[in-house]
Amino acid sequence: MNIGEIENFEKVFFQLQGLHTEIGLLSKGKPNDALNKFKLKLINQVLADANKILGERYKPFPDFYIFDEDELPTNSDVTFIISQYLGCMENLRVDNIEYNRQWMGKKNAATWYWKDTEIITHPPLNIKK
Repeated sequence: MNIGEIENFEKVFFQLQGLHTEIGLLSKGKPNDALNKFKLKLINQVLADANKILGERYKPFPDFYIFDEDELPTNSDVTFIISQYLGCMENLRVDNIEYNRQWMGKKNAATWYWKDTEIITHPPLNIKK
């Protein structure tokens, strides 16, 4: 991934995390309530961006692209889908990062980078590489 792709990835990844947190809270209180059109429009924009980043290889569901705005999904439906997208985004990230081990005094420190860049990232989340 080049620097522009990494920046776009991180933007969309953090947007998905924020949406997951917010809609997850709604889902805990009222899982079967329909999402309003304003929120759904914004969620669909982020999902469309995520689909471009993920491509067919990483997309969670081959037949799903965005939610139908005429059939408002429930809070729990949206939380479920965003959760799947977050997992797939993390899989893509893990495939494009590497670590560099260095000895710092008596400790072994690993710094994670996006491959072929000097951009530091965090270690894989819940995935062992």
